[in-house]
Parts: sequence; C-alpha cells; structure tokens
Amino acid sequence: MTVEIIIVLISISMMMAGLFFEIARPDLMVFFTLFMFLMFGFVSPDEALAGFSNQGMMTVALLFVVAGVFEKSGLIERLVTSFLTNTKSGRSALLKLLFPVSAFSAFFNNTPIVAALTPVVRRWTSKHDISPSRYLLPLSYASILGGTITLIGTSTNLVIHGLLIDAGETGFSFFQLAWVGIPLTIIGLIYILTCGPVLLPDHRSMIQRVSDNTKDYLSEMMVTDEFAYVNHSVEEAQLRNLKGVYLIEIIRGRERISPVSSRTLVQAGDRLVFTGMISTIADLQKRKGLEVNTGTDLSMENIRNGDSRLVEVVISHQSFLTQQTIKQSRFREIYDAAVVAVHRNDERVEGKVGDIVPKAGDLLLLVTGPDFNERIQERKDFYITSPTDEQKFYEDESKGWFTLWLLLGMILMVMFGWLSIFKAMVITVGVLLVVKIVTPNQAKDSVQFQVLLLIASALGIGNVIRQTGTADWVAHGLIDGLAPLGVVAVLVTIYLLTNVFTEFITNNAAAVIMFPIGYEIALDMGIDPIGMAVLVAIAASASFLSPIGYQTNLIVFGPGGYSFGDYARIGFPLTMICMITTVSIVYFLYV
Repeated sequence: MTVEIIIVLISISMMMAGLFFEIARPDLMVFFTLFMFLMFGFVSPDEALAGFSNQGMMTVALLFVVAGVFEKSGLIERLVTSFLTNTKSGRSALLKLLFPVSAFSAFFNNTPIVAALTPVVRRWTSKHDISPSRYLLPLSYASILGGTITLIGTSTNLVIHGLLIDAGETGFSFFQLAWVGIPLTIIGLIYILTCGPVLLPDHRSMIQRVSDNTKDYLSEMMVTDEFAYVNHSVEEAQLRNLKGVYLIEIIRGRERISPVSSRTLVQAGDRLVFTGMISTIADLQKRKGLEVNTGTDLSMENIRNGDSRLVEVVISHQSFLTQQTIKQSRFREIYDAAVVAVHRNDERVEGKVGDIVPKAGDLLLLVTGPDFNERIQERKDFYITSPTDEQKFYEDESKGWFTLWLLLGMILMVMFGWLSIFKAMVITVGVLLVVKIVTPNQAKDSVQFQVLLLIASALGIGNVIRQTGTADWVAHGLIDGLAPLGVVAVLVTIYLLTNVFTEFITNNAAAVIMFPIGYEIALDMGIDPIGMAVLVAIAASASFLSPIGYQTNLIVFGPGGYSFGDYARIGFPLTMICMITTVSIVYFLYV
C-alpha cells in the first residue's frame, strides 16, 4: 500500500462521513474532495475536469430537459388518474398504480414522476378514506425498479455507461440492463403486491393529524380598542418571532389576510389566528387589549377558505433553503406563503419556525397566498405533496404527446444502432427547442445543476481511484479474501458494498466509487466487465432501506409519515430479493 492509496482511502472515508452526517450539500462535498485530490497532485486539471465532458453526464443533463416537458404537460398524472378512477380495492389500486409507474420510470426520470404522482395518490386515498402510507412507499419502490430496465432509466445507468466508454469498453446497449431489470421489476412488484399490505404502516398525513388536533394547534385572539398597538404593524406590535407561537392569519370582517406580513397593520376588531405551542398563549393573554376567543369554532377547514390553502411540501436536495433559517430565506416574500410547522422524521420540530434550518426531506406545512402556484413554477426547492381541490396548471397536453413520440423515435434509432444515446438526446432537445415546445430559459430551469456537479465531480474521483492504484489494491484484497469462496461470493460482496454505500451517501457517488473496483476484479477474474457494470448499476439504484439513498424515497418520507424502521421492514426483504436475482442472472449471463 502506497502513501497515495492511504490518502485516497482516508479522503473518501471522510467524504462519505460528511455525506452521511449532512455536513454540506452532497455536490459540494464531492467537489471539495476532488479539489483536494487536485491539490495533492493525484489528478491533473484536465483529468479532474474530464467528468464535465463525460457523455453519461451530458446525457443526464439533456434528459432533465425532456423530463421537464413531461412534468409540465401533466400527461403522466392524467394517465395514472384514469387508471385509478372507479378503483376501490386496495390491491387492485396498487396493481393499476405500480406497473404503469415502473413502465414510465424505464424511460423517464423517476424523481419528477414520483413528485407529480404523490398528490394524485393522496387525493385518491383521501377520497376512499385509506392511509396514503399504504401506497406512497410502493410508488417510490416501483419507480426505482422500473429505472433498472433501460439505459435512460436512471442517471446512475448513464454514469456507468460513460465510465465504460472511458475505460475503452463499448458501453451499455439501450436494453442491456433489461435482461436483469425486467425479471427484477416483475419479482419486486409481486413482492410489494403480496407482502406490502401486511408490512406497510397505516399513518395519517400531516394535514390530517393537524386537523384532528385543531384545539391543540390553533388559538384565536381578538384585538380590542385598548390594545396599545392598534394601527401599528405586526412587527411593531411584537406579534412576530414569538416563542413557540406563530401568527398564521388575520380575520378582518369578511377579509382574510394570509400569509401575514410583518408590515401588516393591526386594527381593532381583528381576529388573530395563532398556531404552534398553544400553552404559550397565556403570555399573550397578559397583554392588555388582546382577548382569547374561547368560543371560536375555528378549524383547519376555515383556513382553506378564500385565497389561502394548507399545502404540504418536501424539501429537495437542491433546495437553497437548507443553507439558512426560514426567516433568513425570505420565504414569505419569495413564495407568498408562510411556514406553519416543520416535521422531521415524523416529529414536529419545536421552537420558533423562523429559526429552523430546513434539511432535505423535511416536511413543511404552509399557508399559501394567491400567488403561490405562479411563484413555484420554475423552482426546485421543494416538492408539493398534498392533494389540492384546484386543477393544477398544465401546459398543452399535446406537447407531452409530441415529446413522447419524439423520444420513442429516438429510442428506436438507438436500438438499431443508428445513433448513440447522447446524439439521440441532443437531437430530441434540439427539436423541442426548434418547434418551441420548450424555450431556452425553460430548458435551463429544468436542469438540476447540483446533480450534474455531483456526477462530474464523482467521475473525477473515479479517475483518482483508478490512477492511484486504489481500485487495483482494493480489488486484489477482495479477490485474495473471497476467491476461495468462488465468483458468486465476489459478486455478492460487490453488490452489497455498492448497495450499502448508496443507502448512506448517494447512488451516483456509490456507483462511481465502486465501478473502478468492480472493473479491476472483472478483468482479474475473467468476468465480462459489462456484467460487472450491470451489477454495480443495479446495486447503486436498488435503494430501499432508507429515505437517504434515493430521491424518490425522500419525497414520500414525510407525506407518508414513515419512519426509518418502515423502510427497513419492507425494504430489507426487497433488497435481498434484488441481490439474489441480480447476482444469479449476472452469473449465468456474464461469468
């Protein structure tokens, strides 16, 4: 073992610890690690930046644009809604939901699919008085399984494809993964349909829990003429930044003011609606001119009247909100919405809402104003997961159909070998721009640059692992220890290591770290490198044990009211099923 290998192993271990403990955003952690390797001289500037020109990474960027068109068209939501119409049986609904979702996820980015369908599923479960937790985790799992079928099913597949090309291999064909992905998806869905109803929890949504406990959650106070701050702003009246209590709405005659600005004037006769730790209302009651309205019949349904709505959102990995407190983010000003409560790991975060620094996966309960929907159109800071009574704004549905047929045409070109997947996506996005289905600004807004930075940086780290001899050293260590047990033991070990890394860091980072090691093992043991790449790609995507490893698991975490134990209970058997299926097929096809 050389000094270089020791430094690389220590640096990667520190990076993984930083990712696990969320010291900084994943893309920044990985980029910083690459920067350190550059400073150590382990990689040249050209090699460090090679990931930014990698075909896999560029193809992911182009697919974000295509996925953005589908997301705005509402096509997938309409199709799934039609499947669920007039369906009442639990297993029948799961069947009609999971198989189409898996099929869609084979060709489109599964993150926007799950984000778009979560409100659809919750609307259907609310209508039939069924817990959404029975359906949301299966929705995420089905999308993950579907992503293992094709080259464009997940960004991880494309990253591994790019790494294969960089290593001098031919890369994946479009349906290379399908030999494993299709059996894997079918077996996985059968498991979810048969065992899911038994293993899945029965949780209520955040809005339901709040509505069921209104008297512990809402309090109303009347402003009398004796109040010293009549005709003063809310901030001057010291009604902002209260400990454990939040001013959610002002009712003035027939007018409802929500969200409440710090500049809003307080007038005599106003009814002030507070939410939060109602035990602290006693402190406000001591102030002359504020009277507790004990006879109020206020409920969460009242809040939904007028232009105000209760909305649940899940903070995304790309959100700028994770870098500052809610107050510092100017949330109300940017979104025309007020944060009422923050839930983390199915528990409400106590204290002043404005002082909370949100984390990815946090569930926020908002009271939104009339401009909320318009202001969130092009932002990726959170996913709306609550059902709404209003028709969501969608662009012309024909744009979605045009894009679908165009994409299918390009896929046929790839299948017949007439175009590479990268060239096909360049043509697809080019046509969408020329016919003005998407504008340059919309295309730019659809791209998740943080994901691209993570992928490109991870590819640079992959070069370091390979060039410093770290991959070769680890590979020989595994071979020496596992060779007596046979090839199957080696395949199982690579699968498990990749899968564990995925659960604790990110799928793309796990794939890039494990690919060089798996590739060296494949060369040394006479295994087809393509087969090892298939195994690493699927192991990096098959994340079922926690909400951390995969974005879709994170999206449904809060809305489903899940705990980490819920993921482990249903996800562990599914993980074992996927491992056994993948290792068995790879062994018979590629060894």
